Amino acid sequence: MKTAIVWFKTDLRVEDNETLIKAISQSEQIIPVYCFDDSHFETTSYGFKKTGSFRTQFLLEALENLDDNLRKLGSGLVITKGKPEVEIPKIVQYYKARKVFVKREVAFEERKTEKLVQDKLFKLRCEIETFSTSTLYHAEDLPFSIKNIPDVFTNFRKKTEQDATIRKPFEKPKQIYSPSIPVLNLPTLIELGLEFSELDSRAAIHFKGGETEAIKRLNHYFFETKNLSIYKETRNGMVGEDYSSKFSTWLALGCISPKFIYNEIKKYELQFGANESTYWLVFELIWRDFFRFMFKKYQTKFFLYSGIKTEKVNSKSLNDKLLFQWINGKTTSDFINANMLELKLTGFMSNRGRQNVASFFCNELNMDWRFGAAYFEQQLIDYDVSSNWGNWAYLAGVGNDPRGHRYFNIEKQASDYDKSREFRNLWLK
Repeated sequence: MKTAIVWFKTDLRVEDNETLIKAISQSEQIIPVYCFDDSHFETTSYGFKKTGSFRTQFLLEALENLDDNLRKLGSGLVITKGKPEVEIPKIVQYYKARKVFVKREVAFEERKTEKLVQDKLFKLRCEIETFSTSTLYHAEDLPFSIKNIPDVFTNFRKKTEQDATIRKPFEKPKQIYSPSIPVLNLPTLIELGLEFSELDSRAAIHFKGGETEAIKRLNHYFFETKNLSIYKETRNGMVGEDYSSKFSTWLALGCISPKFIYNEIKKYELQFGANESTYWLVFELIWRDFFRFMFKKYQTKFFLYSGIKTEKVNSKSLNDKLLFQWINGKTTSDFINANMLELKLTGFMSNRGRQNVASFFCNELNMDWRFGAAYFEQQLIDYDVSSNWGNWAYLAGVGNDPRGHRYFNIEKQASDYDKSREFRNLWLK
């Protein structure tokens, strides 16, 4: 019997999941697997956890929901924990699988792990096949090769919009054939080396992990409230759950795909009309694509102090006292403090807040930007390797900003975006 493994990573969904669809079409039975990679729960060289408790809690909920959705189709989710290059081959041997289907990675560490697994599977005469499932535009459909992708977003966007098409999303499978899958057995936060973080009651939104919640959020933001029609005007808001879509959290773990969202935007436009706001959400999805493709192009460079600029000597060190003040909302700026407290106590921060606290970190505190990026990696529920490190490099002047350096006037930003002090009053009381 042809048995295949579907190794889930940051694609925790059954709708529009090419990896799952291709595995089903090429196999007689499949085993869906998720591996808790030990390295994801270690402390990084910057002194922060790679994955903090807010994101881990969201991940556990997402896996529970994935298992539930798989069981409705006749399958379930096998959980393993350790090093993927050890654990995935073990499962391959146990189920006598001949192929592993998995989403394709772009960032350095993830690709390294993928290669280690591939080498171990080769010895077991087991093939690995990867699929690109994280972007709106497929890499093969871009009007340029990866090495020739423009480094300036506007050039990338215009040419891509003009010359590339967005593929249709894959429908979810009607049935999955699997052997009997044991009851879901998730590790606890304590087993993962973390403590439970209670969500602050002032949180803009209570994120719950999983594809079911992602689709529920989309329906709320699009069809129930029609907030999509005013997205461009409200997206720089800072208080409440509906000033922006908040999709980034579910996108980061692949509980929903960009193509699925795009398809729903098109349905919405047919029903309620297209405008600048409905386009603007697509525009933001293209930004997300851009950073992912930049990582394919530059690989490890986004983790260097010099970023994708070749010769920038690291002139900035770390000041523990200033770092502590920034993290704990004790800086000289009340606007920065309010944003940093929101991040610390909820795992979320608005897009406007992120740009300001990053600019403050790089320009006012004058510290090595990578420590800021590493703290975000630990803290953000919606952490996505390409978007996080790509955006930080951009603001530090070593990424894709054509102007070379972006400096925010924090006081002006505060009066523009928190005119009535509603946001600061909420978090600083």
